[in-house]
Amino acid sequence: MTHAAQRAPQVVAHRGASEDAPEHTLAAYRKAIEDGADALECDVRLTADGHLVCVHDRRVNRTSNGRGAVSALELADLAALDFGSWKSREAWRGRDEEPDWEHRPEDREETSVLTLERLLELVTDAGRRVELAIETKHPTRWAGQVEERLLTLLKRFGLDAPASAADSPVRVMSFSARSLHRVRAAAPTLPTVYLMQFVSPRLQNGRLPLGVGIAGPSIRIVRHHPAYVERLKRAGHQVHVWTVNDPEDVDLCVGLGVDAIITNRPRAVLSRLGR
Repeated sequence: MTHAAQRAPQVVAHRGASEDAPEHTLAAYRKAIEDGADALECDVRLTADGHLVCVHDRRVNRTSNGRGAVSALELADLAALDFGSWKSREAWRGRDEEPDWEHRPEDREETSVLTLERLLELVTDAGRRVELAIETKHPTRWAGQVEERLLTLLKRFGLDAPASAADSPVRVMSFSARSLHRVRAAAPTLPTVYLMQFVSPRLQNGRLPLGVGIAGPSIRIVRHHPAYVERLKRAGHQVHVWTVNDPEDVDLCVGLGVDAIITNRPRAVLSRLGR
């Protein structure tokens, strides 16, 4: 079953094509673009020397061969680490298919730490419109400096002040309403997404923090409370759901009319949508 006849949601590659290649690496994002993803999702953290890097966890222990907190390491320290070997073919033993991607230690750029600047360059050079959903990670010792550096970098690429939210190829996401408030105050036309692991009582009627136009509920919320999507839509908000990997969840999101599906498997989701 496909849904080609119905208005298809945007397909967003979560940390790149992160089922096939190591998350937040150039390899994963290149794969996502090749697979046809409409947008790329990334998490950003600030290094000790003020660079925004694409790393999900507070510490690098899980996704690299190093240890320590991103905020306490300089970019040169992170650049010396390997962010790809943990997702080698060993991790795929027992699977029906092996990934297209293969870890090659000699391809340093493919699995080195990825700066947001480099990711923006990749998107700019994609040859087609590829949107970018940037999640700010909080709490962090750098607090509001994260948003400040983010907007400075977006300005360098001419992406900080779109004519309208609908025109913007970039959106900023966070579980922190304070982070989104900082972005809205400094760049009022940049679209923002309020991410949710659960729905607080004050937002159950479909409201979002002031100025935020996009809701980002988890697929767990959507499964257990599908009527919540309708309330969000009735309130005039878009709905971007994470992280949607199973075919049944893709079908559920399409049936509910969500606007974006954030997935580790962009190619599989596009196929499910008949694209």
